[in-house]
Amino acid sequence: DTGQFTHPTFRWDNKLSGSILDLRPNTEYEIRLQLSDPDGGKGEKIVRARTRPVPRPAVDAPVKKVNPNTFEDSVLTARPGDILLLTPGYYGDFSLLRDGEPGRPIVIRADGSHPVINSTFDEVSLQQRKHVILEGVTVNGSVNLRFAEDVAVRHCKVNARYGIIAKESPGCKNCYIADNTITSTIPWVNASIGSGSIWGGAANVGEGVEITGPGNVVCFNRVSGYRDCMSFMEDLWVYDQICIDFYNNDIAVGPDDGIEADFAMNNCRIMRNRITNCGMGLSSQPGLGGPTYFIRNVMYNIAMSAFKLERYSVGNIFLHNTAVKAGDGFSEQHGQGSYFRTVFENNLCLGGTGGGRQGRYSNGTGMAVFLPGFNNTCVFDYNGVGSWKMPFSGMIGNRKFADLAGLRTLTGGSHSVKVDLNTFKEGLAFPDPVYPERQPADLRLRPGSPAVDAGVVIPGVNDNFTGKAPDLGAYELGQETPHYGPRPKGVDEATQWVPRRR
Repeated sequence: DTGQFTHPTFRWDNKLSGSILDLRPNTEYEIRLQLSDPDGGKGEKIVRARTRPVPRPAVDAPVKKVNPNTFEDSVLTARPGDILLLTPGYYGDFSLLRDGEPGRPIVIRADGSHPVINSTFDEVSLQQRKHVILEGVTVNGSVNLRFAEDVAVRHCKVNARYGIIAKESPGCKNCYIADNTITSTIPWVNASIGSGSIWGGAANVGEGVEITGPGNVVCFNRVSGYRDCMSFMEDLWVYDQICIDFYNNDIAVGPDDGIEADFAMNNCRIMRNRITNCGMGLSSQPGLGGPTYFIRNVMYNIAMSAFKLERYSVGNIFLHNTAVKAGDGFSEQHGQGSYFRTVFENNLCLGGTGGGRQGRYSNGTGMAVFLPGFNNTCVFDYNGVGSWKMPFSGMIGNRKFADLAGLRTLTGGSHSVKVDLNTFKEGLAFPDPVYPERQPADLRLRPGSPAVDAGVVIPGVNDNFTGKAPDLGAYELGQETPHYGPRPKGVDEATQWVPRRR
């Protein structure tokens, strides 16, 4: 349990839990589950399960053209399957009071006919709605999804201190938040870092996407200018934070956290996100047993730590992440206890000069590795670590090392390697100083670098490696980099899905 570190205390039973990644939407799979106990006993079970479809309008859905004068009557009489096509104009505040049906959502879509003026709202409430798609509109306020189920928000522009939200119990369920541009105004300055304040007094406020509830997918969004760009809920506001996916988002200027996956219960997946100019990169404060997966995320110019594992976090799996940052490289923010049952494999982290105080906290002294919360329940192996223009040193638990052999001894893993700025493609600028904000960097590997072919095979994660073994970090040499942020209209997981096995 989480003891005194959360309010209330969260408790969970021992469990066996895991995810199968990157499956095709709307497809039935046969899954073989095998259990083998080293102390004796084994079992096998085969189950069938179907993945969810990507939310889409009904086939041959009727299209009804709507303008600001006819909008209110149109939404009051909308039927399942209807598409309301909005002309450019000002629509004010909006609360939808009708539901669609499975396979026949109500669609509210901007027609996009004007190059400058869009269909614009002040606030949008989709609270308590089911089977609705909001697409292509501009909202200069929050989009509220509390109690919503099977609702999609796509290709919208949201400009607000709190962007797309479901902040109170029971949150939202099985919602799809994709391809949006979500923007606020917190700047990238030292005073704002780590929940500090650019105004003096109270800490910065503002969340780009902030949700609780199970089964939600948040993907391919561009989010910038928030205290936390993307967040789960915390403490009293947590509700069934299971099976939540954050992937392929383009995140920048989050002075506290880029992605705050706090209080994840099990099978939450944070994958292939690009995080630039953020206080912390990836947060699990705490994880509630897990697994919480952090896979192939790239982080550049992180002011404090790449990873935040506070409040006795349990059950985190960090695989194939890349971070290049000033101060300590492979680092976790430390101050509220150890973390447990956490795996670090195939990651690539480079620190270096530029250590010191950032906002309310320090980003260290330039150690290659700073993991004071690490203990014998954790795994650290097959990682690439280094420090640019600083001595190679670090701390594991409360013990220090001064060379690669010392790192391997303290972690019990014999396969980690030493890296430097030349590990990456030519032209990468080391992010010292941290300010002003920097553009996203190309963190692909240089052929022949120590990170190439230095990883371990992890079934279901890196089966499609191209060399003798998987490469370290988020990018496999010779493969295309992922797409981050909004996709073109007409592109989704169903149209772009490809098998990932060799």
